Amino acid sequence: MEFTFDGRAMTGFRGDTLASALLANGVRLVGRSFKYHRPRGILSAGPEEPNALVTLGTGGRREPNLTATTVELADGLVAESQNRWPSLKFDAQGINGLFAPFLSAGFYYKTFMGPTRRAWMFYEHFIRKAAGFGRAGEEPDPDRYDVRHLFADVAIVGSGPAGLSAALAAGEAGARVVLIEQDFALGGTLLSDPQDSESAAWLSGMLARLAGMPNVSLMTRTTAFGAYDGNVLGLVERHGSGTADPKEGQARQMLLLLRAKSIVYASGALERPLTFANNDRPGIMLASAARIYLNRFAVLTGTRVVVATDNDSAYRAAFDLATAGAEVTIADSRAEPIHDLREQARRRGVAVRTNSLIANALGRRAVRAVSLSEPGGAATVRCDLVAVSGGWSPTVHLTSHFGVKPVYREDIQTFVPGKLGAGRFVAGAVMGGLTTAGAIEQGHRAGVDASAFCGAAKAVQQPVRLELTEIDAGPDDSPLGTSLRPAPLAQLVRGGYGSPAILPELHRPRRSGETSHAKRTRGGDEEGAKLAAGKAFVDIQMDVTTQDIALAHREGYESVEHLKRYTTLGMGTDQGKTSNFYALSAMAGLRGMAVPEVGTTTFRPPYTPVAIGALAGRSIGHHYKPIRRTPMHDWHVANGAQMLEGGLWMRPWFYRTSGRDVNEAYVAEMRMVRETAGLMDISTLGKIDVQGPDAAEFLDRVYANGFARLPVGRARYGIMLRDDGIVFDDGTTTRLGERHFFMTTSTAKAADVMSRLEFLLDTAWPDLRVSVTSVTYEWAAMSVAGPNSRDILAAAFPDLDVSNEALPHMGLLEEQYRDMHLRIIRLSFSGERAYEIYVGASLGNEVWCRLMEAGAPFGLKPYGVEALGALRVEKGHIAGPEIDGRTTLDDLGLSRMVGKRSGYVGEVLERREAFSDPARPRLVGLRCFEPGKQLHAGAILFRPNESLQGHGLGRITSVTYSPALDAWVALGLLAREAAVEGAEIVAASPIIGQAVRARVVSPIFLDPKGERLRG
Repeated sequence: MEFTFDGRAMTGFRGDTLASALLANGVRLVGRSFKYHRPRGILSAGPEEPNALVTLGTGGRREPNLTATTVELADGLVAESQNRWPSLKFDAQGINGLFAPFLSAGFYYKTFMGPTRRAWMFYEHFIRKAAGFGRAGEEPDPDRYDVRHLFADVAIVGSGPAGLSAALAAGEAGARVVLIEQDFALGGTLLSDPQDSESAAWLSGMLARLAGMPNVSLMTRTTAFGAYDGNVLGLVERHGSGTADPKEGQARQMLLLLRAKSIVYASGALERPLTFANNDRPGIMLASAARIYLNRFAVLTGTRVVVATDNDSAYRAAFDLATAGAEVTIADSRAEPIHDLREQARRRGVAVRTNSLIANALGRRAVRAVSLSEPGGAATVRCDLVAVSGGWSPTVHLTSHFGVKPVYREDIQTFVPGKLGAGRFVAGAVMGGLTTAGAIEQGHRAGVDASAFCGAAKAVQQPVRLELTEIDAGPDDSPLGTSLRPAPLAQLVRGGYGSPAILPELHRPRRSGETSHAKRTRGGDEEGAKLAAGKAFVDIQMDVTTQDIALAHREGYESVEHLKRYTTLGMGTDQGKTSNFYALSAMAGLRGMAVPEVGTTTFRPPYTPVAIGALAGRSIGHHYKPIRRTPMHDWHVANGAQMLEGGLWMRPWFYRTSGRDVNEAYVAEMRMVRETAGLMDISTLGKIDVQGPDAAEFLDRVYANGFARLPVGRARYGIMLRDDGIVFDDGTTTRLGERHFFMTTSTAKAADVMSRLEFLLDTAWPDLRVSVTSVTYEWAAMSVAGPNSRDILAAAFPDLDVSNEALPHMGLLEEQYRDMHLRIIRLSFSGERAYEIYVGASLGNEVWCRLMEAGAPFGLKPYGVEALGALRVEKGHIAGPEIDGRTTLDDLGLSRMVGKRSGYVGEVLERREAFSDPARPRLVGLRCFEPGKQLHAGAILFRPNESLQGHGLGRITSVTYSPALDAWVALGLLAREAAVEGAEIVAASPIIGQAVRARVVSPIFLDPKGERLRG
């Protein structure tokens, strides 16, 4: 396969990762660090990788911050390094290293605070340019993303020996099993063993058995990024890089929500690096990673290798590297490793140095030697690869997402999952068991228990054991817990592939009282101190050093959560997977406490970064939210309506037949409604059916003004309050029968009102016998308004009596139309005589056309929401801009509606003293009297000759040009002391730099006695 890295053409093989292909092509420098821009190489072989962050693709497919260790190689793949300029080899910002003393932990809190209050505005430009890693693409992404829901009896996370054993056991028990693996190959750590080993044969046999089980699903390239309540797992499934074809309907990534009855966590463990001076140089790699690249990908990552370790597991990597032809030296910090390990090393020609610690890594763009600190003095060993192993940290992330704190095990010096709830099980290395045989046994037991929890009870066979042999077929068992039989040399040459490995037994971790590297180099050993000159990194990605942790401790940031935020430790894309434990241990040592007393930081989803596209799925563009169209939508579009998104609804903004643009059209439509008649689509109003013996009592409590005595066949305008006394919504409710009401709400608050009513019935008044049902989509609704509205209605429905006596203001008329209910309510939002007509949604367009046809001789035309809003301003009707979550009934001049009523929601807190403060604003009308100027919504109100600074005395909420008055008018909220009719006010709009003089008037600009709407 051909691919490019920073424009350089290279080749790899199918089954490679980008990281293995780069290593095979001799690439060691892959990136630059976040703060100091130091050269960095590949550290690991999995998602814990802190250094090898790359950007893939071009144009709309450009995706930054992907770990090269998890990117599956594809033919034609285009990758580039990040966080460097002008090039990876020469990064100008590498000069930051010279200023390291000024860039210590928390420097940004101390540096960017002066010398003036506005200095940050200067710094911000440069900080933002320097921050971050990769650059996202700016073109539209041509690929598809999708969302699916899955269900299973048993979900198993991880396909290592524990996960495979659990899957087989649960599958044999008859459970529906889903096995989840983030890699593109199944096997977990087994894949790092030589290709001809017993573990490879065991893996092949297990996969064959599982593939033949119809109730077992094997998911590769799928990461479990989060665990949630109800045993829900968040998964992201990825296609191979560049292999998803959107033309074929394939999704590049898919978000999967898996609901499982039980979960088995077999997520394994991550190897820890070691901390020493310049431990970030390219060529320094985890020992397990060096073994994976060798046996799985056939890449020998070094020919002269130093393996630095404090445990047994690194010996397997050393032996495999030596078998492949590398010259290997083991620097073991322990005084006496297992005798058998030393004997096996001797037979392979591997030198073992005990009581040996790396003090410093020499080299700049790549390691070329290490300085060792040993009891007999310092030593220098030349090398081109340093494979390090500081023990293992179980992957407890997912098990912690439920809020279960991990617990510390002193015997293995690490954190393991705490006690999980019912239906959740753990197996293998995640519980600290680091032998293959133990993982298989635990996985089998977890699979049996998980399937039994789901009710699957078929007989299950004993686990398929992995029989291990000693390298030289000796009589004693291998202390490493797995086969170390070497593969033929030919298989270890680039181009052949092996299989990954199991977590070896951790023989004896360093106890808390043992001498540490830091103590040995900082003590009286002057030579060791010289060797250790240089930065020792804890968080390699975020450039957090041991000195930064010590500084945080000195400055009082001792809590692990404070340490994390002050130093940025663990806040990179790797989320501290390789650095977290050392940081906790270091802070514990500085505070003189045990590690469990210090605790851990909080593990939160996602486990690895998730693309926003995967989270969005198809919910983009107009699909971001569901588009709602009224039954008359097509008619509006066909007749020149300019549509406008109002919440989730598409509504006519204005009609092009009325004017060239909205400013011209809405004025013409206002005149039409005032002089003849207009037809408005109001199907978007919230419609709620309220029924039950206690329906009247319920509404009497919900609305601030009374509804219990509302006569049947009559409508009433109502105001709802929140619990805190603030106005929640307004609307109209009509009584259809003694126990039956029809409520309409504002378009914007329809869902909120419905939710509120259900909440009150479920919690506050569960004793009330009431049912509330949203019927918004069942009814098409339209309003005919204007002087000719009654004549139009009579012409459209000649069999109905719509006279003033039969259908007075706020009256109801119900009839049948084509075997469906026809409901006409006489009420007005515009100030003109108006009728709201409700009919079944399927007949909405037909009734609309019938009204338009009948109204043509009377001058009827449609009008849009812009004209509707302007008409209501002229009439002084409040709406969303006035009901903004801050106003009370008294502020809006509606307290007279309530009078001395009691027992409604919000009554108690509405009477708070603060709501009677004279400084509170009240609703007023404003009329501009400056020729050639207009008022603007949002303008701040001031007294004449007052400095136009601060929040002023109030604000304009709604504004319109009134053709009836030939003036700009507005509704506003003005401090009561200034809200005197006739007073002059200055409306300042700082954004456009304009100040307009206006006069305070009544908020009802037109027909204050209501003669038009009652006529």
